Amino acid sequence: MGEVLFALPETPVIPVAGEAAGYPVGRVFCVGRNYAAHAAEMGNEVDREAPFYFTKAAANAVLSGAEVPYPPGTGNFHHEMELAVAIGAPVFRASAEEARQAIFGYGCALDMTRRDLQIRERQKQRPWDLGKDLESGTVLAPLTRAADWGGPEKQRIWLEVNGEIRQDATLDEMIWSVEEIICHLSGFYHLRPGDLILTGTPAGVGPVQSGDRMHGGIDGLAPVELSLTAAE
Repeated sequence: MGEVLFALPETPVIPVAGEAAGYPVGRVFCVGRNYAAHAAEMGNEVDREAPFYFTKAAANAVLSGAEVPYPPGTGNFHHEMELAVAIGAPVFRASAEEARQAIFGYGCALDMTRRDLQIRERQKQRPWDLGKDLESGTVLAPLTRAADWGGPEKQRIWLEVNGEIRQDATLDEMIWSVEEIICHLSGFYHLRPGDLILTGTPAGVGPVQSGDRMHGGIDGLAPVELSLTAAE
């Protein structure tokens, strides 16, 4: 087919530390309840049978440093600090070694959430899309190649809002390791370069308001930042 009727929104290209070329985002998979303390603070039990996932549209992602308006339809907008894993090679039904070899790099990310809508839909046994897949609701920091980072092990993961620490944990608190997540997820999808996996958030999530500035980090990785402006 030739001409198209209109252009679609571009998806982000994430900078890579020390390199000129960036990493184009294709799909975004998110792991739910991967820290026991966070599951508990939300009133949920951890499912240790297998990880579970939700997805977020790549076109709704923004790069670190963005200033975005407080989103419509919510009065309880939450931050969630996460480790992002970037896939760099095709992998399907991966072994642990194949999973490790498929990782391009790692980065900091924010999974912003309309918590009131998420909870409302969950209570009605409906999908979480209104709560999770919102415009500018995924914030992505520059990536570091896997070979240039010593994790994920016991690195600190943290987030502050207006200079006050809100989330503070270590990556070894994840219930499902990065390799286990890739092995499991690749049993359902042909994972490919451009796929990002957000690996869950530790305890301490909470609301943010217009005017707030979020700054989060993971030891050895570039930090992630987001500023909220007034609602439209």
